[in-house]
Amino acid sequence: MALDDATTAFLAQMAESGAKPLHEMTPAEARGLGETLRGLYGPGPQMKQVRDLRVPVDGGDIAVRVLTPTESPRGVLVYYHGGGWVIGAIDEFDTLGRVLAERTGMTTVLIDYRLAPEHRYPTAVDDSWAALQWVAANRAELAPSGPLVVCGDSAGGNISAVMALRAKAAGGPAIDLQVLVYPVTDADFDNETYLEPANQLMLTRDAMIWFWDHYAPDPAVRAEPDASPIKAPDLAGLPPAVVLTAEHDVLREEGEAYARRLAWAGVPVQHRRFDGQMHGFFTMVNLLPGSAAGIDHVVAAIDELAASRA
Repeated sequence: MALDDATTAFLAQMAESGAKPLHEMTPAEARGLGETLRGLYGPGPQMKQVRDLRVPVDGGDIAVRVLTPTESPRGVLVYYHGGGWVIGAIDEFDTLGRVLAERTGMTTVLIDYRLAPEHRYPTAVDDSWAALQWVAANRAELAPSGPLVVCGDSAGGNISAVMALRAKAAGGPAIDLQVLVYPVTDADFDNETYLEPANQLMLTRDAMIWFWDHYAPDPAVRAEPDASPIKAPDLAGLPPAVVLTAEHDVLREEGEAYARRLAWAGVPVQHRRFDGQMHGFFTMVNLLPGSAAGIDHVVAAIDELAASRA
């Protein structure tokens, strides 16, 4: 179906700004896009407590933001933001994080992994893994009971999938649910949805090539499961998955292919394709109705999980 009216109007507004295509920008220029969008989302709900902390990683430390919605949160949600491993910061995802925290009742931890090209693959993955281990070590303080959920959009969906694979291989932390929002799972730029002209919107084929060239310029490296989780030889035994894809998205096919592979491996999977939506819809809180629908879907899945653990 066609893009919904809100998305069409938003894209027209962006076109009027006269900004050049993302793949023609420098990383510094592209990072300004997130700041622009951040101003459109507005403030998120008030939290019981907000803490900005530093977590040690190999070669330094990274920022995490801990959003605690209530006195007794019912679990922990670790959120890895999107941005092609090149752009994005926790300030830009603060509104979304607060909404997820309030709606799920879970302590939500935003992870500010280091970005490419200054820090190429596998730095984002290694930082994210260190942050997940930090969360596991601090569960008593974050939320002493309830499920542990990893969640992310786009490149953050890629990282969330990789965290589930790493945790399985390492024997923990025990992840109860992986929420993958239009995730990057492969580096195949020539599948059907990459080549579809109607999908060249906020995220284009050229932009994804640009992201991968900054993140993992060696094509051989892109085939590693930590870069392209769909290349993992065995997906059996992974935590249940909720996979969201967008109809008009170059990443739609690889996200849906990963959902199919998970299901074939015996992993419980809930997949929903959001018709009339483009890549990026989920994070556009208070801006696109599709974002509210996507958040409703994720919250319902987490509610179901929490109820099963009660």
